[in-house]
Amino acid sequence: MDITNLFSVKGRVALITGGSAGIGRMIATGLAAAGARVYICARGTERIDRAAAEIDGDVIGLAADVSSVEGIASLVAEIERRESALHILVNNAGTLTDAPIDRFSENEWDDVIDLNLKTPFFLMQKLLPLLRAGANAGRPSNVINIGSVGALKIGPREVYSYQASKGAIHWLTKSIAKKLGPDHITVNAIAPGFFESDMTVITDDNMRKMVESMVPLGRTGTPEDMAGAAIYLASQAGAYVTGSGIPVEGGLAICNLRSIGC
Repeated sequence: MDITNLFSVKGRVALITGGSAGIGRMIATGLAAAGARVYICARGTERIDRAAAEIDGDVIGLAADVSSVEGIASLVAEIERRESALHILVNNAGTLTDAPIDRFSENEWDDVIDLNLKTPFFLMQKLLPLLRAGANAGRPSNVINIGSVGALKIGPREVYSYQASKGAIHWLTKSIAKKLGPDHITVNAIAPGFFESDMTVITDDNMRKMVESMVPLGRTGTPEDMAGAAIYLASQAGAYVTGSGIPVEGGLAICNLRSIGC
């Protein structure tokens, strides 16, 4: 067995939504380091251009708003103009709202569900011709949906639409994986735990100690942890994995958040 290129994504073309920061940037950095051409998109030209310039490798920034079907269509048209095939799609763009149940508004619900659930489906749908063009039986194309440990257990925050959207994305992953298997496209989800980002901010040492006490491995996630999971799913190493959800959360899902310590 020759495993020299087992985890290589050299020559593959990837698109990562929300790729300028946080988990998206961790994955972009990893895929680029492993040899892929990586398109990252986010709102705001300056921010996305700066991120693309800071990440080593073949990284192209595209300003795009994927919160609407019109924005999705515009992004897909730009990718089609540049590439004849797409091998890796990472649906990472997301948001959350933390609000008391008695005051949780319809707009707060819809904004989260639209970006976290509607966008991944319709972006994948519009990119199917490019994903099919990049796929074959020996080396499938790959869709990676970013779910959450919040889909695996209930946490202390009042993030109702967020947890609903992430639970749904895990089940949508399974449904689409079944449909697209014959097209040689794998569809999997990653369920991150505590990774420091714009959405998961650790404000002081006391909060860090509390968070780390909840995780059996005793720490928050690193960029290498997230990049490793994505590279596995996007490489030959993960070619026989589809319809799965991979927790990358240090064991958080097996612990009881009602008490401090696991």
